[in-house]
Amino acid sequence: MTLPSRLLLVLATLALAACNTVEGAGQDISRAGGAIQQEARAAN
Repeated sequence: MTLPSRLLLVLATLALAACNTVEGAGQDISRAGGAIQQEARAAN
């Protein structure tokens, strides 16, 4: 496993550990998607 893959795995694990419920994980993912969309729109 390469270093970037390991780093991504660790970050994903920490992010999921921070969510108390599956619903919380869905909300976090939704917010992240919204932030990415806003940044993409601002870049255009």
